[in-house]
Formats: sequence, structure tokens, C-alpha cells
Amino acid sequence: MTAPGSIVLVTVDCLRADHTGFMGYDRPTTPFLDSLAAESFVFPAAIVAGAPTYYSFPAILGGRAPLALGRDVLGVAPSEPTLASVVKKAGYATAAFSAANPYISARFGYDQGFDTFRDHLDALTPPACAASAAASNRWFTRLNRALFKASRRSEPAARWYDDLYFEYCQRWAAPPATSLDSLRCYPAADTMVDEARSWLSSLGSTPFFLWLHLMDPHAPYYPPEKALHLMGQRNVSASHARYVNAYYLRNDARLPGLARHRDAAVALYDAGIRWVDEQVARLVDALRRFHLWDCCVLCLTADHGEEFLEHGGRHHPPSRLFEELIRVPMLLRVPDSAKKELSPSPFSLVDLSPTLMDAAQVPESANFSGRSRWQQILHGESWNEPAVVECVAECTNPFHRENRFGPRLLAVRERRYKLILASEPPGDQLFDLEADPAERSPLPPHAAKPVRRRLLEFARAHVSNSVQCRDSALLLKARLRDLRLEWAQPMQPSQTAGF
Repeated sequence: MTAPGSIVLVTVDCLRADHTGFMGYDRPTTPFLDSLAAESFVFPAAIVAGAPTYYSFPAILGGRAPLALGRDVLGVAPSEPTLASVVKKAGYATAAFSAANPYISARFGYDQGFDTFRDHLDALTPPACAASAAASNRWFTRLNRALFKASRRSEPAARWYDDLYFEYCQRWAAPPATSLDSLRCYPAADTMVDEARSWLSSLGSTPFFLWLHLMDPHAPYYPPEKALHLMGQRNVSASHARYVNAYYLRNDARLPGLARHRDAAVALYDAGIRWVDEQVARLVDALRRFHLWDCCVLCLTADHGEEFLEHGGRHHPPSRLFEELIRVPMLLRVPDSAKKELSPSPFSLVDLSPTLMDAAQVPESANFSGRSRWQQILHGESWNEPAVVECVAECTNPFHRENRFGPRLLAVRERRYKLILASEPPGDQLFDLEADPAERSPLPPHAAKPVRRRLLEFARAHVSNSVQCRDSALLLKARLRDLRLEWAQPMQPSQTAGF
């Protein structure tokens, strides 16, 4: 490109790197993206700056560490520079279409810099309670309470009761599951792409920044029926999908039971990825049809991954920083740039916004703490800085302010070694990712002491810099915004669980 280029950023919630074909997955989840990878830079080790969503996006769009403004700040602060606000000042048209994730809504500042911003929160519908039919039956309620109380006298009885009640709720008390679409609690990717295509058709020759956030691989896993067919799954009923999701979401479920349903859950998850792939193909088709493709930088990545019992956990709570959660896929397609093999060194998503601006030749600068890697990418050069990942441990619902003040969970990830620092058991863990890519066996405390010391020093410097360089004005603005919103329209915890 000889002139400033447009930017398309597609972020996919919960998309694991190792569940995409261009990163080596053997199931056909991403045939279009695999073809796009042939003309794109493929990042072997794109690493999020935080997980889950609310600890990831301050880096993706704001180019800064998630906790740089303090643990109590969620989202981006009022007037904080973001990719959208910077390119808007450079004369870009800007639009965002997000599939109903409340943590990247206007409430948390993510509408800043966008001419058009649709977060679709009006379409967010919590799953219906399976036991609602029984709740109004008084004699059943009394019997159920008596059985529950009696079952607590021994562990086998408690397990028997829990399993029996779960089966009752799913097989008899639940209303009929008419379709997968009726069970989905967020809009599917085709809705986002339809809106994006309509917006693109109105642009003419104006440079633009388009951000799409897609939720299709997010739990509960209810892919469109067509996506299941594309994956060769033609006999998955809505009732079966609801049962698998309900079991996989059980708080009282034990590992053997979860393991029995893991493959079914993964199959539904993979179908969600396939639907994303289909819709990204439609988006690119529109860019070509509107003659925008040849002047457009396109990046696809994710805010975090998803765990399927690899370390005994499910989904993506802020309680662990293993590779299945922090390593995400990333494709970067830049017109007129020859594809090169990239360094296996970690690429932190805190560097994403400045890198995209540099690749698109945006004639504006921003005071991001992340740095552009574009020249190194373009010339096939490597970089050696570790990637830092951080979150507040066990902060599963940050709408409750008191949940944001837990201990910091932090990981420092190099090409070969990764150090996880935690105040709770099992404590600090150092992994050799070459010898132990699945992170099953942390190195003993006496092993690799120079490596441990180096990564500890990097972690210390990161935390120290985060505190010393904190922007007090932005911090105050963010706190005042939160207080105003809490007083005006508090959000119920049930509206945000699971994101």
C-alpha cells in the first residue's frame, strides 16, 4: 500500500490456537482461514495480555497492560486513547459490531472513537432454568427439599441425589428444546457480518476501521445447525446439545462425568468455530465486491482460549494461565506484503494496536505502552521480549467491585520457558514448553535457577512500572464513570455470568 490503508479487526471469543487448521488442528474448523493463511502472516505464539475478556481487551484495543490503571478499573477509561479513537482522528470512518459480550460494551468505554457502535446487549438472553416447571409445584418442592437434606448425610447419597435431580431437570422438567437457535443466548456471527456488510456498502473511498467481535465458540455451545452439517454432524438434536451444555456447566460435576461429555462439548465448540470461518469468508467476499480488499489490513485473533479439562478445568475463569487459555491464533493479512515465516517468540497482544496502525500506515501516533512489531514482521526479524499475562485471580464477576481486589495472577512467557506466579496453591510454577508443551510437569524449585531469576526480574519490573507510571487522571475518570453507572443503572450478576 502506498497510502493509508483501512483496518479490519476480527476478534473471536474463546478461540484456541490449536483448534484452527492453520495452527495444525486436524478437524475442518477453518477451511477459509486456512486458505487466507497462505497470503497472511501467521503468528506461532500470539499471547493475550490477560484473560478472560475483561482482562484482554484493554491490551487489544488500548495497547496497555490490563491492570495498568489499577485492579478496580474495568475496560478503558474515558478519553483513554484506543485504536478506534486514534484512527478516527486520522480521518477514518469507524464501526464496531459485537455479539453481546457485556464486558466490551459502551458501559466500559469500548464505544469511544466509533461512529457506529452496536454491542447487541438487547439480544443477550440468559438460558432458561430447566427446573422452572417444578418450581411452582409445592408438594414436589417439599419432597425435593427433604430428599436434599437427607442426601447430605453421606457423600454417596449426595452424589446420587445430585445426579438424579440433574437428570430430572434436563429430561422431564425442562421445556422442549425446539431448535439450537432458540437456545443460543447471543447473536451468531452471520448477524454481525450482515451488519458489517451493510455498513461497508455505504463507505465509498473513505478509509475505515471495522471491528467485529464474534461469540460463536463461547459457552454454552449452540452452533447453527448448518455449522454442524459442515462439520459432518447431522444427528445432533437441540435436546442433546442442551443436555451436553448443562452437564458441562454443572458446578457439582466430577471429573469422570465431565470427561464422558468432553468430546461432545468439543464437537459443539468446533462447530461454532466453523461458523465463524464461514462468516469471515462472507466478510472478505464483501470487501472484494466493494473494491476494498486491496487497500485493507485484516487481522483475526482471539481474546483468550478455552480449557477442556487439560488441567482439570473448564471454560476460561481467571484462575489459571496455561497455554490453552493464553495462546491464541493470529492472522495478519497486509496487501503487497510478502508472507514470511515469523519468529516463534511470543507476540503480546498489547502490541497489536500499534502494529496494525504501522502496517496500515496510519499518519497518527498514540501513547500506547505496547510497541509496533511491523518492521520486524515485514523483514522476518525476531524479537526477544517475553509476553506478560495478568489478571485478578478468581475475579469471575467483576461487576461486584469487591471481586476486583484479589491477588494478581501473572505469567511471563518466553519462547521456551514460562513462569506462572500465583499466591494460591500450587504457587509459582516454571515450565519448559519445549520439553513439556502440555504443562504437565513444572520444573522443581532447584532447576533452571538462572531462568527463574530472569523471569522473576521481568515480572518485578512489569509490576513496578505498572504502578509507577499509572495515569492518575485516567484512573480517576474511570472510577467516577463506574460510580455514576452503578448509581444510575446497576447490572445484575446473572446478566454477566459466564463471560
